Amino acid sequence: MNRRLFIKSGAISLVTLGLSPSFLQRTVFGMGLPYSAPKGKTLICLFQRGAADALSMLVPHGEEAYYAARPNISIPTPGAKPGAAIDLDGFFGLHPSLAPFKTLYDQKLFAPVTAVGSPHITRSHFDAQDFMESGTPGVKSTPDGWLNRLLATSGTCEECNNPFRAVSMTPQTPRILEGSQETVAMSTLDAFTVRAQGNDMQRLEALYRTGSADLVHGKGSDMFDAIKRLRELQPQKYAPQNGATYPKSPFGTSLRQIAQLIKSDAGLEVAFADVGGWDTHVNQGASQGQLANRLADFSKSIEALVQDLGDRMNDVVIITMSEFGRMVKENGTRGTDHGHAGAIFVLGGGINGGKVHGKWPGLAPEHLHENRDLALTTDFRSVFSEIAAMHLGTKSTEKIFPGYSVGKEGWLGLMG
Repeated sequence: MNRRLFIKSGAISLVTLGLSPSFLQRTVFGMGLPYSAPKGKTLICLFQRGAADALSMLVPHGEEAYYAARPNISIPTPGAKPGAAIDLDGFFGLHPSLAPFKTLYDQKLFAPVTAVGSPHITRSHFDAQDFMESGTPGVKSTPDGWLNRLLATSGTCEECNNPFRAVSMTPQTPRILEGSQETVAMSTLDAFTVRAQGNDMQRLEALYRTGSADLVHGKGSDMFDAIKRLRELQPQKYAPQNGATYPKSPFGTSLRQIAQLIKSDAGLEVAFADVGGWDTHVNQGASQGQLANRLADFSKSIEALVQDLGDRMNDVVIITMSEFGRMVKENGTRGTDHGHAGAIFVLGGGINGGKVHGKWPGLAPEHLHENRDLALTTDFRSVFSEIAAMHLGTKSTEKIFPGYSVGKEGWLGLMG
């Protein structure tokens, strides 16, 4: 195989962020695909980039101050008129575009968390996303992401040694998965990019260019055979089960392929995907409009994933996150500006679902953060550490979230 054929064969690019030959030897060369592993637990993290409006997602319809602050973009009280909020517990409701979650809520597979987020007060998208992904609010020097540190402490997959233990359905490795543990970033199952740590990739590339490396000549066919077998999963021909229908959006496609990886028994322990479009400063809309359309794709994609996985959801937890919430009062362009606390959604077969978690601070002026935002009552690290411990079995949440000392007493009881 010459270098031109290597490039034309397309669907994989080994990039110079550092794929070591030892990693190749241990994983792709040393195993057949799809990987056959004991049935384990999977955590799926979904990032809503751009600061999703929590007060439109998880509507406090029992709070009069909510309607006073948003005369044009509030979601009507349940039963008031078409486009009304879908009641959950008499105080909170869901945006009508999140209707699929009501069924999951009734089945106790869905648990929203209110007034949750980062204790750091930045309103910068870049900084807030960095802090949420590093797991160290206010500390910019953290070199790795909390999901990567979780992989180092989790006991779920100690002997897997497979490249698909942690997969991000993104073109580049996200901040949350950066670190010493090996991960894979792929836009699709057809074309994936392997990310790991180390500097040996440069030497591997140099050996390849000279055509003199036994590693390339002796193992290259094995590597491409492994890639071929992965591609034989045939994502285009994949048939979702249980009547699931994924939206034909990039987000829906990502979740569809996560489901395929889980059902192929590839040893997937952590999956990540993100979706943008949540920065609604102008013409946010209420029951219909810009935000409503985004929420519809979001909820229908997750609903399809849950439906597709069926009984496998007993071993899966899905968490959603956004860097911060949005201002309580609507702005002059019928949108919302950057705020503070937001909402996290947790879904899965082993959770304490069917209830809204977290302490509601209220929206009266004296209860607002800086007289403008939903106040924070739950640190996002409490939610993530509880799931890491109770779902994936990590024994040391302090290693995942350095500097965060709140133990079980700070958990919300999200896991059943």
